[in-house]
Amino acid sequence: MTQSQLQEQLRSLRLGHFAQALLQQQSQATTYDEMSFEERLGLLAQHEIHCRQDSKVKRLLRQATLRLEAHASRLEYRAERGLRKDKVATLLSGQYLHHAHNIIVTGATGCGKTYFACALARQACEQHHTVRYYRLGQLLDELNIGHADGSYRQQLAQLAKKELLILDDWGMEKMSARPAHGLLGGMEERYQNTSTI
Repeated sequence: MTQSQLQEQLRSLRLGHFAQALLQQQSQATTYDEMSFEERLGLLAQHEIHCRQDSKVKRLLRQATLRLEAHASRLEYRAERGLRKDKVATLLSGQYLHHAHNIIVTGATGCGKTYFACALARQACEQHHTVRYYRLGQLLDELNIGHADGSYRQQLAQLAKKELLILDDWGMEKMSARPAHGLLGGMEERYQNTSTI
């Protein structure tokens, strides 16, 4: 079998990263001389797994549509913020997601509530959970459109599937009965099954 045939077979098996790592091994043959076949094969498989996991996290982050690019490592724990490292570490572990617990973040305007929620969301994506961020007004608008075009039930089903839903800017605007009913429907679908911040 020629090198090009092998590369084609690997690509047809959707092992593109594996094929790329194989080319690297072949171009640096002396680097891998001391390794057994199994060790070299293991490196190739490990590279494929790592790249797939990295791609999955990137896809989950893209689908989450987070408002901010927040990172848990950049959270500030100044006393006036009221964040405790032990409590935040527990949240970052993602256990609340496994138990379908919800989180309410309160504080003054500009204190970092959105950043904190987005940092938790990023961590959830890195743990391979599905996430969706909405400003509350945006979600209510989408649900109203769903009522009008008949996609309301489908929207609720999609909301229910997300393992973590973030509703930001809660209480910034008055809700009439219809949007409140739509939001209640969405929350009812999620109750005790998934988490909401």
